[in-house]
Amino acid sequence: MVYYKTKEEIELIRQSCLLVCKALSEVGSILKPGITGLEIDRVAETVIRDHGAVPGFKGYNGFPATLCVSVNEQVVHGIPTEMVFKDGDIISVDCGVYMNDFFGDSAYTFPIGEVSDDVLRLLKTTNTSLYKAIDKAVEGNRIGDIGHAVQYYAERENNYGVVRELVGHGIGRSLHEAPEVPNYGRKGNGPKMKEGLVIAIEPMINMGKRAIGHAEDGWTIITKDHKPSAHFEHTVAVGREKADILSDHTLIESALDKNPNVQAVGVF
Repeated sequence: MVYYKTKEEIELIRQSCLLVCKALSEVGSILKPGITGLEIDRVAETVIRDHGAVPGFKGYNGFPATLCVSVNEQVVHGIPTEMVFKDGDIISVDCGVYMNDFFGDSAYTFPIGEVSDDVLRLLKTTNTSLYKAIDKAVEGNRIGDIGHAVQYYAERENNYGVVRELVGHGIGRSLHEAPEVPNYGRKGNGPKMKEGLVIAIEPMINMGKRAIGHAEDGWTIITKDHKPSAHFEHTVAVGREKADILSDHTLIESALDKNPNVQAVGVF
């Protein structure tokens, strides 16, 4: 069942999403070669709990951490570890918050140190595809319009692999609600969107082929060809004329402006 939100409920989701982005901005402010996933996980959890909220992912279906931390060829759902980040790594950090009875969800892929031009192009293309998809989150359009926007730009125009097995989703009182929001599709197909629908749009784009597999930990998704993958996510409310982006990556990018070890990704 699809749950449509009132304006008051959307504002509560916005507050959860803004706290997610505050946690991600704190992560971005300390990222550097030599730091570990466990260290940034502790920082994010402290930020969330200090604001009277709880981590949205920790304990969800048994997931053991506050953040999903996915490095290089890891697509999503990476478990934070003591592994040290290196110069040239890209780190996808996905975070969820539960506050005031509603979830927030957002993700950003951080390039650490000197990252190759090819990898930066992947990150910027993935981020751009997110905003192209958000442009389609308007009343009267269909879910397939969102997926088509991502697929056409990332796959057809830029020759990257668009992950099929993992998708965006509705969000609200539950972390994952109907409808599913794939990053591929056909224009005019799928459920019709109405004002009040809140969805998480999250392109997962591989530099190489779209095929993925599971790591031995049972959680981490990796590219089968071991080429890098990027992931960006916003939670948005469908509007009559344009989408309302409830998460705010400018909070993250402002923190990165002060960190010489990481650069903001931006869009094309």
